[in-house]
Amino acid sequence: MKIAGINEMRFMDRYAIEKLNIAEEILMENAGMAAVHVLKDKIGIHDKKFVVFCGSGNNGGDGLVIARLLHSNGGSVKIFLTGDVSRYQGAAKTNFSILTRLPIEVIRLEGAAAARKDVAHCDAVIDAIFGTGLDRPVTGLAEEVIALINKSKKKVLSLDIPSGINGNAGAVMGIAIRADYTVTFGLPKIGNMLYPGYGLGGELFVSHISFPPSLTEDNKLKIATNDYVAIPQRPAEAYKGSTGDVLFIAGAANYYGAPYFAAMSFLKSGGGYARLAAPRSVVPVIAKRGREIVYLPQEETATGSIALKNKKILLDFAAQVDMVIIGPGLSLQEETVKLVRELTEKIKVPLLIDGDGLTAIAENPGILRNRKAATILTPHMGEMARLTGCSAAQINSDKITFLRETTARLKATIVLKGAHSLIGLPDGNVYINLSGNAGMATAGSGDVLTGCIAAMYGMGLKSEEAVRKGVFLHGYAGDLAAAKKGIDGITATDIMEFLPQALKHDRDEIIEAKYYNPPVIF
Repeated sequence: MKIAGINEMRFMDRYAIEKLNIAEEILMENAGMAAVHVLKDKIGIHDKKFVVFCGSGNNGGDGLVIARLLHSNGGSVKIFLTGDVSRYQGAAKTNFSILTRLPIEVIRLEGAAAARKDVAHCDAVIDAIFGTGLDRPVTGLAEEVIALINKSKKKVLSLDIPSGINGNAGAVMGIAIRADYTVTFGLPKIGNMLYPGYGLGGELFVSHISFPPSLTEDNKLKIATNDYVAIPQRPAEAYKGSTGDVLFIAGAANYYGAPYFAAMSFLKSGGGYARLAAPRSVVPVIAKRGREIVYLPQEETATGSIALKNKKILLDFAAQVDMVIIGPGLSLQEETVKLVRELTEKIKVPLLIDGDGLTAIAENPGILRNRKAATILTPHMGEMARLTGCSAAQINSDKITFLRETTARLKATIVLKGAHSLIGLPDGNVYINLSGNAGMATAGSGDVLTGCIAAMYGMGLKSEEAVRKGVFLHGYAGDLAAAKKGIDGITATDIMEFLPQALKHDRDEIIEAKYYNPPVIF
């Protein structure tokens, strides 16, 4: 499903009204009907009490429509206005005029305390205070009202996005509604899909409000959810080399877990042949756990990392495989860092750089631009900050813009890891992944992801599709682990051990649709 930025959504609104002649009143009515549909399904309407908080923009106008529809369906409704009525325009003004002719109580709120009793005794609150365009901290009356609603513990339905969330970044603008349900209109906004906004929106529903597919599926919209990617069927005559032959350049003294998890997860995800080039003294330790891995012992530095003198033999090995992984547990020893940079420039096959490999190239990421084969980077936020030279706070303020600029500049596919990981492609497309959970924030989890992506490539997906599928399956395996063990205490081993089951569920097509898209109402 496509995801819209605020400016893109405004364009779609204008186009629908001005070019398609869909009246603004129809769009607002459809928005209200979608929200009432959710309320009827989740809470019920007849003989229920509702409190609607309406701001002075079109979001408030949507709230006015809902109040009228709730009234017509047998609900008891009271409206509290948090903004100036004189600012209503167009369809919002029309709907306010209609409401003044109905027996629905409308109160201009001066202080949140005046609504406390009604909120305490209602069945649900409708949040129509701010829309998606909020770009300043919430203060004054709105701040008081949001605090009142959150403290009440009542069921809350937010319109378009919980009030207080920035629609382009998902950031909390000082304070924000904690909704149980959110109905977003046209398309989900970026702020609906990124944390912390996503976490405050509750169950998310989408209504296209009469927008045709020519708008909602337009290829000019470059942001989308990480939808289903089919894995090629495994041929009956498959052999280990036909399902991926991958070289892992990883490991150093005292860094045994990262190379093991990367190579072993490749095998657990369906990959065929994992070759691990690691320091000679490290290999026997890892081999006790990973007997299925093929080992290529390397000469070491004095501190136990891979020495620069291995460059030629590693390039020779790299020329014989389908993909190279470089970085997991490699260490930041100066000689090894130099080796990473020189290998990055010379390797001719698709290359995935993770962990210490990312830090090694951070001082000169421009070396990636001259690569002809696909380049994949899998940074967490700290590594992304080093790659871009910007702070984590700066990146968090507009993740998608930073991701797009960096993928274009480095000509690389980048997975920005985190809650709802982002997958950025060099052509400007960005995919938001919906699988995974907080329990996956654990040592080695990123190494498991690395192996999973490599396996998807080895099984026949194009590099960009392999990244998307690998990110999804990694998150889904983590969700299976959490369902079995709870989110506290999940380890990389747990995630890795659930990879075969994740693949089976994918093959059997039994993964719930919510993992790919929020449900569309109408």
